[in-house]
Amino acid sequence: MPKPRTSNGNKNMIGKNLMLLRQNRELSQRDLARELQLIGYDIDRNVITRIETNQRYVTDIEILAFCQVFHVTFEDLIKDAQV
Repeated sequence: MPKPRTSNGNKNMIGKNLMLLRQNRELSQRDLARELQLIGYDIDRNVITRIETNQRYVTDIEILAFCQVFHVTFEDLIKDAQV
């Protein structure tokens, strides 16, 4: 059975907002990966790239990690997302 996607074919709903949060903090994808690794999450730059470009599904643990780094809620990550 195929995994679900949004109506426009994306594999996740947070890619755009993740990129905006990262850019607003003036972080490169490598910088964000470093911050995540410093707090104990093994998420590298390639994972961030694939999430931001909607080529990868996101786990609940990764969502928690992004919320912690950016001090936002899950609702902030999916704000204005297309289902």
